[in-house]
Amino acid sequence: MSSAQQNFNAGQTQGQTQVKAEEFVQSTKETASAATDKANAAANTTGQTAQQNKDESAGFLQQTGEQVKNMAQGAVDSVKHTLGMDKK
Repeated sequence: MSSAQQNFNAGQTQGQTQVKAEEFVQSTKETASAATDKANAAANTTGQTAQQNKDESAGFLQQTGEQVKNMAQGAVDSVKHTLGMDKK
């Protein structure tokens, strides 16, 4: 094989290697971008779920507080009635 042929083959191999490397880099960038998108979506969903759970907990605590208040008022009224202190 002549020196020119060897140089041609080496250049061709180098070019093919460079193309493969560029394809690999592009593929890696696309994979990283897709992973980032999925992570962002998961974080957003988690944040929304956490906020929803917080809102539901606040509503539950408020409702429970109202029930306790009403029960306490009922107990006070009952004691007043028993002692004849009610204004009925």
